[in-house]
Amino acid sequence: MGLDLDQWLVAVRRCEPLPEADLKRLCAHVTDLLLEESNVVVVSSPVRICGDLHGQFHDVLELFRVGGEVDDGTAYVFLGDYVDRGYNSLETLLLLLLLKARYPRRVTLLRGNHESRAVTQTYGFYDECLRKYGGGDAWRECCAVFDCLPLAALVDGTVLCVHGGLSPEIKLVDQINTLIRQQEIPNEGAFTDLLWSDPDDVEQWTVNQRGCGWLFGGRIVREFNHLNNTDLICRAHQLAMEGYQYHFNDKQLLTVWSCPNYCYRCGNSAAILTLNGKERTFQVFSEVETPEYPD
Repeated sequence: MGLDLDQWLVAVRRCEPLPEADLKRLCAHVTDLLLEESNVVVVSSPVRICGDLHGQFHDVLELFRVGGEVDDGTAYVFLGDYVDRGYNSLETLLLLLLLKARYPRRVTLLRGNHESRAVTQTYGFYDECLRKYGGGDAWRECCAVFDCLPLAALVDGTVLCVHGGLSPEIKLVDQINTLIRQQEIPNEGAFTDLLWSDPDDVEQWTVNQRGCGWLFGGRIVREFNHLNNTDLICRAHQLAMEGYQYHFNDKQLLTVWSCPNYCYRCGNSAAILTLNGKERTFQVFSEVETPEYPD
C-alpha cells in the first residue's frame, strides 16, 4: 500500500500527530531515502539554510511562510535539533519527515546533537512520545531515523553546513564521508565533534565546557576553508539573539538560529539564510502565538 503523504501533511500541518502505524511506515520510508545519501549531501543553490527548531511547531509553520513553502519549489537544508524543549517536537519532526518523503530533492535534513537517544530522554522528546502514544515504540522508530541522518551538506562546493562545528580529526570535507554514521552519537570523536563543537576566541583546539566536542577559533576556520576551497562554514547549535551571527572578522563562519523566542522566554529573533551563488541574504522573523500548551 502506498503512503498517503499529501493527506498526512494536511493532518500534521493542523498539529495532529499521525497514528502510530502510519508513523512507523513514514519512518521506514524516510530511512530508505536517507540511506541513499552520503554523509555529506551535495546541494546546489538557491537554497534556504535553517538552524535549530526545537519543537516550536507553530514557529516552524511561520518559517515556511517567511521562507517559502517546499510545495512551491523552495529548497531547504535543515541543520538539526528538530526536537526537545518545545511543546510540539513530534509534530515538528513529522512535518520535516513528510516533506523529505514528498520532496526528497528539495529537503536536506542533517543530524543535530539532540537527534540522540540519550539527549531526547533528558530534554523532552521521549516524554512527549510517551504522552501522545502511550509507549516508547514511536520514539524508538524516530531514533532509528536519527541514526541515518547525514552529517553535513556542501552547497555549490563552497559552503559547508554542519550542526555544531569542526573537529581536529577532520582536515578535509571528504574525510566526513568515511565516518560510520548509522549509530547513536558517540561520546567522543570526529562524528561527535561535528555535532557538538563551538567557535570561540581561542588559538588552539580547546576543551568545550559542554562536555562534548571542542572550542575552535578563527585560525582553525581559515585553515580549514583554505584546504577545502570553501568560503563559509554555516552551523547552528548556539543561540544567536538576532537570528544569525558571524564569528571572527573575516565572515568565514556563521551561526544560523531559526527558533524564535527560544524556550518561549529568550526573546531572540530567528533567521533563514538564503544562498544563491555567492550571494547571502537573511530573512529574520519573530515568534507567533502558540495556541497549544501541554496539560
